[in-house]
Order: sequence, then structure tokens, then C-alpha cells
Amino acid sequence: MSRRDALMRWSRAPRAAGARPRLPYRSWALDAGIAVVLAVGTVIGDLNRSYVVVRMPEVPVPPAERIPSLPQLPHPVPASEHLLPPVEPWEFAAAVLTALPLLLRRRYPITVYWAVLGAALLLHRGEVSADATTYTFASGLVAAYSAAVHGPHRKAVVASLLAGVVLYAAFPLVPEVDKGLVPVLVLLPVGFAAHGVHIWRQRARALQEEQRAALRRAVDEERSRIARELHDVVTHNVSMMTIQAGAARKVLDTEPGQAKDALLAVEAAGRSAMSELRHVMGLLTMAADGPDPAAGADLAPQPGLDRLPELAERVRATGVRVELSLRVSPVGLPAGVDLAAYRVVQEALTNAVKHAAGAAVSIVVEQVPGELRVDVTDSAGRSGRAGTGGGYGLVGLRERLAMYGGTLHADRRPGGGFHVRAVIPVEVP
Repeated sequence: MSRRDALMRWSRAPRAAGARPRLPYRSWALDAGIAVVLAVGTVIGDLNRSYVVVRMPEVPVPPAERIPSLPQLPHPVPASEHLLPPVEPWEFAAAVLTALPLLLRRRYPITVYWAVLGAALLLHRGEVSADATTYTFASGLVAAYSAAVHGPHRKAVVASLLAGVVLYAAFPLVPEVDKGLVPVLVLLPVGFAAHGVHIWRQRARALQEEQRAALRRAVDEERSRIARELHDVVTHNVSMMTIQAGAARKVLDTEPGQAKDALLAVEAAGRSAMSELRHVMGLLTMAADGPDPAAGADLAPQPGLDRLPELAERVRATGVRVELSLRVSPVGLPAGVDLAAYRVVQEALTNAVKHAAGAAVSIVVEQVPGELRVDVTDSAGRSGRAGTGGGYGLVGLRERLAMYGGTLHADRRPGGGFHVRAVIPVEVP
């Protein structure tokens, strides 16, 4: 995404909700200084209740051909001094409120903008000196700039600024401009606009960095998901093949029939592993370039709890006693939850075969209101060790279950063996 596209996306979208970042001390000090200076200036300017009105006399101008130059005024320019009524308490409070809210201009920019504008309108209901009007106008400019730069909702900002322009034009909120102030009033908005563009560019760069970070997180999460899936697919079937191949080697000379059955089990486990690998690789290549690289892959549904009897039967063929109790609602489960529960049982059985040869395994899968429970318990086998596992498999299972709000507990049993318990929340249809 180009910088221009990122800037346009930022300008059209509302600011992300959530906790606002903490402002640095310098920003608070700057805002406090601006608010105090403008508030004090407004109060002092409004306390000056006298002003002078100069009336220029009308001097007749003779024709140019008669008099080559204008005549000098024969008398001094007349002037009169006027006094405004004394400042009332509510006017003093309104004068302070025209600038004091600027202390929070970065936190609540639109609210501060309307507070400053409302206080200026209230103050100008009475008699206001020209100096105070100049300070309130400056406070309005700062508030408008803050709303434009820091406002979280772009439509609200635009509507507020347009409404402010109308109010400033309809009410006497704009000071009389002296010729010496024209350059200042021209350069000040230009400086504000330049700083605003700089802020927008910074935010566009920050948005790009956030998108890159989100992309990196997505890639890492996808890599972890692929690693979990490949681990679950390969480890179980390879473990079955290793056990069966070892059994076939031991009885090859004495019991050729049992060796043949073991080799058939090895072949079945290999076919199952290849089928699931083709499924995983087919999903991974669906987004690749070219004419549908996944078209020849086996895209059958991933295994679920309905295939637990088949899984238990394959493990029984290795000599492990497996008892299966499946109490699941016939309505069905979400596909992700179904696969996660199957992987929990598969990993527990794999660990039992690898680390607790000859153990007895009990599998209980039960669906209760609001959750699915999976309990896999094995006893210490002939090797005297429980199916601890503890490698990447259990870590991957915890990550998989966490995606659905589930939990996994795996620990040793006091009397020997190992217990794996998974609890997955399930919404009741």
C-alpha cells in the first residue's frame, strides 16, 4: 500500500477505539502553557474597558489641475474615548473558559472545540473589548486546528468546522484586522496546515507499520498452525508405523502371519498419513499461482470425532488396550472444535504408544451444556513410564484449543500413568 492510499484510508476511517496512548510530559506542558497564556490574555484584554475612536474629517479634494498636492489638515484629528461597562462575574468566567479547555485539546479535541466556541459566544453577548476578541479568536484557531488534527471522527470534525465558520461569520467573533497583522493572519493558517500535513504523514507511516506488523503476526500464526497440523498428522501415523514395524521384525521368523498383519497395519498408517498430508498441502497451495494447484489434492473433510472408533482400532492393533466412550450430541459440532477434540485424542494416544507400551487407555468424550470435555487416561505400561509426551504436541494443542477458548491440562496420575483433559466451550444451538 502506497503512502497516499494509507493516508486516504486513515482520513476516511474513524480512529481505532480503545485506550488512548499516554501523552508525554512535554505535550501536557505545551498545552498548559497555551491555555494559560490565552486565558490570561483574554481576561486582561477584557479588563481594559476603555477604547478610543478616531473620526477622520472629510476633506474636499480640489481638481488636480488646480492644486498639485493635497492640503495639510488645518486642525488636529478629532478623537473620543469610550468606556465599557464594568466586567461582570459571568463575563470573567466566560473569558477564562474561552482558552482553559485547550489543556485537553489532544484528548478530547471536538469537545474542547465546542467548549471554546460556546464560551466565546457567551462572552460576546456582553460588551467585549477588541483585545479580548483578538485572544478569543486565537483560542478558536488553536481549538479548530486541534479538532482537525486529533479528531477521532472525520465527519464530525468536518461538520464542526463548517458550523464554526458559520458562527464566526454570523456573530462578532472576528477581530478588526490592522494592516500590520495581515501577514501574521496569513502565515498562521499556513503554518497550521503545514504542521497538519506533517502529522498526517506521520500517521500514514504509523499505519503502514501497523499493517506490516499485522502481516508478520498473521504469517507467524499461519506458520504455527501449519506446524501444528503437520505435527499432528505425521507424529501419530509415524509412531504407529514404527511400533508395527518393530513388532513385525520381532515375529517375522516365528509368526509370519502376525508379521504380515503388522506390515498391513504399517501400510494402512502410511496411506492415512499420505492422505492427510495431501489434504494439508492442498489447502496450503490453494492460493498459489497457476491453474489450481490443489485440484488434484485429496480435499476430503478433516477428521473429526466420528473417526475416533477407527483411530482407536488402529491403536489397538499395536497392542494397546483402548476403551472409547463417545457421548456427543447428534446435532454436530463446529468443524474447528470437532477437529481440535480429535487432535487431543490423537496426541494423547500417540504419547501412550510411544512412552507407555502395553498401557491401557481410557477415552471419554462427553458433550455437556455449554462445553465439550475430552478425557484421556493411560496407565503405566510394561516400561513403567506414563505417556508424558511434553514436546511440541502438547504446546500445539494448547494453542489450538486457545483459538476456541478451550483449555488443556496434562499431568501424572498419583497411582501411575498420565491424564489429559481438554475442555472446549460449545454454544448450544
